Amino acid sequence: MIILEYYRYMQRKVAHIEGEFYHLYNRGVDKRKIFNSPSDYKRFLMLLYLSNGEGDVHLSNLLKTNAGTSIFDYERVQPLVAIGAFCLMPNHFHLLISPLHKDGVAKFMSKLQTGYSMYFNKKNERTGSLFQGPYKSEHAGEDTYLKYLFSYIHLNPAKLKDPNWKINRATNQKAIQAFVEKYPYSSYQEYLSARPVITNPSVFPNYLSNKKEVRSHITDWLYIKDSP
Repeated sequence: MIILEYYRYMQRKVAHIEGEFYHLYNRGVDKRKIFNSPSDYKRFLMLLYLSNGEGDVHLSNLLKTNAGTSIFDYERVQPLVAIGAFCLMPNHFHLLISPLHKDGVAKFMSKLQTGYSMYFNKKNERTGSLFQGPYKSEHAGEDTYLKYLFSYIHLNPAKLKDPNWKINRATNQKAIQAFVEKYPYSSYQEYLSARPVITNPSVFPNYLSNKKEVRSHITDWLYIKDSP
């Protein structure tokens, strides 16, 4: 409860306007890894989906009572935000969101970070904060910056393939592109399959909802000198 109230207190200081777009991100305390296994990533993805709704639904209880049923089939009540993009990295995460009603971002992020912190601490028999304070939030008010964020978020996994990918892009651009497209913990695959589950592209500009344009927009950054 102390962790939950702390997040709520800090997030009340940030005003998020309905219909606007925001880049949210956070990392592990002391830059520690927050995802140690595929099951950790999967848990966070389920929480991304389940936390995005009014009311308190406990994932652990839902997994017990709905064994064999996908969490992503659970019908949520009144989504709090629209998620335009996401990417989970070993020690941090990125989200591109738009609030759907007042205080939607604060409620969503409180449930998401608290729920995952409780799961992680229990699993690893640890106590204390998992994240490096409250989440960070940046307003994407300009169309150019919004396009940049969309590519930046989806190209984050490139550094896992090659930490120096920006320098080596001329020789292994195709390998990086293939790696990013197959990375299982970002929203890129939802766009390429045109089957949104966690994301809601309809709330975002049209260039984020066309499969061909999305791929072209992201891969174009692989050729740009000052890419994300």
